[in-house]
Amino acid sequence: MTRPGGPVKEPGHADGPGRIGRVAVLTNPAAGAGHAEPAARRATARLRALGVDTASLAGGSADDTRRLARQAVADGYDAVVVVGGDGMVNLALQAVAGTAVPLGIVPAGTGNDHAREYGLPRRSPEAAAEVIAGGHTTAVDLGRITGADGASRWFGSVLATGFDSLVSDRANRLRRPRGRMRYNLAILAEFANLRPLPFRLTLADGTVIERDLTLAAIGNTRSYGGGMIICPAADHTDGLLDLTLVAAMPRLRIARFFPSIFKGTHVHHPEVTTHRTASVRVESPGITAYADGEFIAPLPIDVTVTRGALHVLTPRPAPPPTMPRPGVTPSGSIS
Repeated sequence: MTRPGGPVKEPGHADGPGRIGRVAVLTNPAAGAGHAEPAARRATARLRALGVDTASLAGGSADDTRRLARQAVADGYDAVVVVGGDGMVNLALQAVAGTAVPLGIVPAGTGNDHAREYGLPRRSPEAAAEVIAGGHTTAVDLGRITGADGASRWFGSVLATGFDSLVSDRANRLRRPRGRMRYNLAILAEFANLRPLPFRLTLADGTVIERDLTLAAIGNTRSYGGGMIICPAADHTDGLLDLTLVAAMPRLRIARFFPSIFKGTHVHHPEVTTHRTASVRVESPGITAYADGEFIAPLPIDVTVTRGALHVLTPRPAPPPTMPRPGVTPSGSIS
């Protein structure tokens, strides 16, 4: 049966073991507040110890990183491996999406929501390297965003618009402090300026939603922002996008509401509505969109999903438990 997004291959199907003999390891030395470079060294050493030939590539800018990733695909590497956070993953997606070249992830960022979604080791570059060398891939969906200028870009986790994108706008304008604290300061500043935001969303079936919102999140996966489970029912293999819409609320209510996002229980609040759709057009004056933690475009945007657009290297599933045959004890003797 053809599902929304196109008949690529049965998503979620484990492609099984592949021959991983030669990989390109892509890093940005500044990613993860400087954690990416040592993580890359550790992962590369482990890959080589496991017999995987590695080429180390370091991008000096976002454009340079995308160019290196595309060149690695063209050069026929068995996999493109990124060391860094969700922003680095997003850059690599622009090269590997829609190809047979799998993506390996060595988490070394502040959020690491892709790694969280796919059950990848987040604290050990060596363990992440072992997953890559194992060669087990899974086909998963990707979202695709098209801006008003016609430019398109893939994303893997959650697209944010509204309060959360305003926070990202402000954080990007701040020069200090570095790391997570800068984002926390941006949250406080935007919270002081909290206001209803007029949104218009048009779903694939023609449904139009026009209302004031605090935020609208569009999830291919469940979490963003380092484990905020904004779209708890999202399934990265169903060919659909999950929408979480948070109504405009007074500041005090928002302050009480916000912690529930980390558990995914916010969807039970009356101020939250959820939808599932194959595509959505998002409009709100003066609001920008961020996906995988990266700036994408000012609204309006059109968002679609493509089933099985990415092959990601994931841990091999545990084998099912062996059940003894009736009448035979586990030792093999007849009972």
